[in-house]
Amino acid sequence: MLSGVFVVLGAAGAILPVLPTTPFLLLASFFLARSSPRLNAALLRSRFLGPILRDWQEHHGIRLNVRLQALVTVVVVLSLTIWFASPSTLASMAITGLGLIGITVILRLPGIEASGRK
Repeated sequence: MLSGVFVVLGAAGAILPVLPTTPFLLLASFFLARSSPRLNAALLRSRFLGPILRDWQEHHGIRLNVRLQALVTVVVVLSLTIWFASPSTLASMAITGLGLIGITVILRLPGIEASGRK
């Protein structure tokens, strides 16, 4: 049950800049590995999520292109949110602050080289 919750939160995190994707997917994989190895294998085979999870499990890091995609996504979504929602100054500052926290988390994740080595 928890793995399902974390998959949903991870999927939401892929869309919303305030929610992180990777930690939720790692938790989902953790719980699936213990409760349903078959579903965990399916998650690891996923075209979009599998490579990120496998990199984390095998190399304890993320690739540069994943980091760049995450950073660009956060900046674009935050900008579009502020542009189209036209929130108050306080709300804009809160959105920007949360986005900066997300960017900091992304930048602090360990990286791996394209060859798979740290």
